[in-house]
Amino acid sequence: MSLVNKTEFNLELMDFLANSPTPFHAVRSMSESLNKAGFECLAEQDAWQLHPGKRYYVTRNNSSIIAFVYGRAPLLAGGIRILGAHTDSPCLKVKPQPELNKSGYFQLGVEVYGGALLNPWFDRDLSLAGRISYRTPAGAVEHSLLDFNRAIAVIPSLAIHLDREANTKRSVNKQTDLPPVLMRSKAKGEPSADFRALLKSEMQKQGLGDVDEVLDYELSFYDVQRPALVGLESEFLTSARLDNLLSCYIGLQALLSSDGEQTALLVCNDHEEVGSMSACGAQGPMLEDFLSRVLPDTEARIRTLQSSMMVSADNAHGVHPNYADRHDANHGPKLNDGPVIKVNANQSYATNSQTSALFRHWCHELDIPVQTFVTRTDMGCGSTIGPIATAEVGVRAIDIGVPTFAMHSVREMAGVADSHYLYRVLCHYLLQTQLT
Repeated sequence: MSLVNKTEFNLELMDFLANSPTPFHAVRSMSESLNKAGFECLAEQDAWQLHPGKRYYVTRNNSSIIAFVYGRAPLLAGGIRILGAHTDSPCLKVKPQPELNKSGYFQLGVEVYGGALLNPWFDRDLSLAGRISYRTPAGAVEHSLLDFNRAIAVIPSLAIHLDREANTKRSVNKQTDLPPVLMRSKAKGEPSADFRALLKSEMQKQGLGDVDEVLDYELSFYDVQRPALVGLESEFLTSARLDNLLSCYIGLQALLSSDGEQTALLVCNDHEEVGSMSACGAQGPMLEDFLSRVLPDTEARIRTLQSSMMVSADNAHGVHPNYADRHDANHGPKLNDGPVIKVNANQSYATNSQTSALFRHWCHELDIPVQTFVTRTDMGCGSTIGPIATAEVGVRAIDIGVPTFAMHSVREMAGVADSHYLYRVLCHYLLQTQLT
């Protein structure tokens, strides 16, 4: 196992974030890394023959992925080391019939996906990416990923002169305030812009397929500003989609570093930001289906899972220096002070005292600092795939994450030391011979 240094790790993380504007692109990037590492791609509709010592992965909906190292050690003795994260992030998704022509400008209607922090989306240079389904001239239905990969839109703010209370009482109407501006409307007498025709033209420019007609799409706007190292000492990382592609990347790199002795599994689900209830979400059957095919005997599967553990990695709220009162005074994680154990008495997180103790022990063995997050008792608590996935398959778990500022903004902030800390701990976790 080779542990890359902190700088190299974060630079490669930044490339992954930049190349993954949607869950579809993230899964494609992860699949490419797995292919290079010798993992075999499985198709769910095929019969499987899985063998100890081999490495596999499978995708569902092209937006969720499971990667599996079938260890040489007996499963019943050592169990499975499971890593979990999610591929989706809050964003603005294009509606099915999005064309808007208002006051001489061509705009697109959008839906808000997940609990997005909306104000930061204004005055950003936006591009568009996602999945396109189209018909070929031969009459076949094909699918392709598209990324305009350039600024094509903006959501302009209303000038302060026209909204004198913008700094004190501004609110965002999701229906009327968010449609991005793409271009001037066509001149009078010319046909109005057709969004599907624009997509067809872009696909042809990029050589993405022989397109007769665009049938449908799942497209999201994203900020074109690349990830960056910031701060006087470059100790922070800013980027879109840190929640939760940062955890997906860390989990992937840890799995790739596995020595193959112990069985390990990485699951990265789509749709966490909207409740996880889908065929490829954590509340769906994807993980259970996979485990059932690895261990078709019910008793053997139950026994194995009771010797297993899941580490659910999803970003944690770092204590914001301007809003420190939004945290419990004894549980304010700081950026670059280590990974965070997330605890909630009402099971919004899957952590219990046993799994927490194990994670603390592993951090102690590596001399890595560890922190704890508990939300204020008078405030609500978010959740993760941890409680959902573990309830589906019956495995114990812990929820952890990298402390972050501006979660669910179009641009979030984390510490460069924390991502590498978590990577080291997860590599160590995957080497454990016994999870007790």
